[in-house]
Amino acid sequence: MYAVISPQDIQLPPGTVVRMPGTWEDYCKLRDSRGDGSIPRIKYRNGEILLMSPLPRHGREAHLLARIVETLLDSETRNYEAFTPITMDIPEEGGIEPDYCFYIDNWKAAVGKDRINWQIDPPPDLVIEIDVTSYTAAEDFLPYKVPEVWLFKKSGLSIYGLSENSYQQQSFSKYFPGIDLSEIINSVFKVASEEGTGVAIRGLREELKGELK
Repeated sequence: MYAVISPQDIQLPPGTVVRMPGTWEDYCKLRDSRGDGSIPRIKYRNGEILLMSPLPRHGREAHLLARIVETLLDSETRNYEAFTPITMDIPEEGGIEPDYCFYIDNWKAAVGKDRINWQIDPPPDLVIEIDVTSYTAAEDFLPYKVPEVWLFKKSGLSIYGLSENSYQQQSFSKYFPGIDLSEIINSVFKVASEEGTGVAIRGLREELKGELK
């Protein structure tokens, strides 16, 4: 299959990443050409347009990571709002489509909203990105001031916290302090690959219940 990119049609083989110069208007035309679809993923930054057609593992890993976050939050009876897919854009500045967004501290700001104004409304507290094709960098979320970004690569999870005007890699998440997320994720992913997602998440839930007793 060959790559086809035009304002009328976009076709990319799975796992393909295309970078090309473009304006904000070019980005909007390509984004809108997908209609109600969300593939390929499209990003705009600094006069460059990036398109990515995800591999099947992309969606599976994103879903599993989100389930882990939800299970951890539920174990502490913390409220939250989650969105996927979602387009974050600020005209002329940036456009990106993270795999998952979580409102945790600011969950009230997202309850019942059909649209979010990224120039006025609070950003998500946590963004999750699966990056198996080197498509995403934490700095992509600087225009939105997202407090924490998780990038999951082949090498594992990297956590980035916002510090003034840059992201710094951190050992722990501010939303799950003291929890070894890498250990939990590795364990859950291993069980999921052998016995399925349902078994893996139920196992994590039972493990967390045991720790709270």
